[in-house]
Amino acid sequence: MSTSHTSHAHETVVWHQYSIDKKYRAKQKKQHPALIWFTGLSGSGKSTIAGALEIKLAQLGHHTYLLDGDNVRLGLCRDLGFSYHDRCENIRRVGEVAKLMMDSGLIVLSAFVSPFYDERQLVRESMADGEFLEIFVDTPLEVCEARDPKGLYKKVRSGEIKAFTGISSVYEAPKQPDIHLHTDQPVDMLVEQCLAQLRQAGFITLSH
Repeated sequence: MSTSHTSHAHETVVWHQYSIDKKYRAKQKKQHPALIWFTGLSGSGKSTIAGALEIKLAQLGHHTYLLDGDNVRLGLCRDLGFSYHDRCENIRRVGEVAKLMMDSGLIVLSAFVSPFYDERQLVRESMADGEFLEIFVDTPLEVCEARDPKGLYKKVRSGEIKAFTGISSVYEAPKQPDIHLHTDQPVDMLVEQCLAQLRQAGFITLSH
């Protein structure tokens, strides 16, 4: 789409504010809508920890939704590749979907490599203050490659995959993540660490 057409489209589109808003839905669910953003290398354990955290939040009575990188790529972002531009567009779309889910009062968890600092920062800045929590799953490359749950590193080493984060494409680690996880601990301990930080930051309360 050309720039002129895009500009014209934006001039004719106006956000519609409904009577039932985020504040109402959040009060109904008795929770604080938030986006909990897991980032780390492929094989770092992002999806595993995010999934375990969602189970715990659900058991505590919270309303959640987990956005997984592969699931989004198979649907919403199946038209995108892995170029720098496509990676950024992938994360932009995820951020927009997360905002809509948060508008419904949900606590949204996301598990994406999201290798670039700027793209993660754009998502943070698109959220209201106190609604974004970045969790860095800090697992050494050699550990991720040894795990290789999807067989991706093997394909990279054999030349089947050309551009891959951590090897032939850069991963920019968070400078000051809200939560810094080291995966040399059991998953349940990492989840408890996340819950403690979520309570301290006011994302969840002990009342649930």
